Amino acid sequence: MDKIKLIITDDSDFVRDGLKIIFDLDEAFDVVGTASNGEEAIILAENQKADVILMDLEMPIMDGIAATKFITDRELAKVLVLTTFDDDERIQKAISNGAKGYLIKNHTPEKIKQMVMALYNGIHVLDECIFDKITGVGLKNAGFDESLFTHREREVISLISEGLSNKEIAGRLYISEGTVKNHISAILDKASLTHRTQIAVYYLTGKK
Repeated sequence: MDKIKLIITDDSDFVRDGLKIIFDLDEAFDVVGTASNGEEAIILAENQKADVILMDLEMPIMDGIAATKFITDRELAKVLVLTTFDDDERIQKAISNGAKGYLIKNHTPEKIKQMVMALYNGIHVLDECIFDKITGVGLKNAGFDESLFTHREREVISLISEGLSNKEIAGRLYISEGTVKNHISAILDKASLTHRTQIAVYYLTGKK
């Protein structure tokens, strides 16, 4: 298995160096660079073939949201936001500007590594509290048309957006993995989408 090439972006030396040590100790990852602001992250992304960029939001020179948009617009890497902020505006801006995941800095090293792996494998990841905000206060974009889907399909969509695999969705809903796959096929067809990662983007931002 190829190593997951990672760029770590955070204006805190302590956080940045700590994360680098965590990932350097795991043979599944290769930290190809670290950055202290969004501008440095862009330069690294343009010069290193990174798979995933861990991105803080509040940084000097260029913040993480602006850097995320630049990087994702050019498909330089997938961006996983790792921040202390969980306010609605930042969440919406980060996701709308291309972030494939959003985590708060309160997880164990193993959990963060699992989330990076999930993102690398095409699964959108959201911190539980972020997911609760989205589903509980209507943060998701009005462009998402719930009327297209059955109640069960909406449940599957929300769990996909939470970052769950087909197996995990099956366990949560007490149905078979085959049934989950059938629901996903129906969702893709109804929404005119081509793959499951687009389902989460559509649900969270209203964009296809």
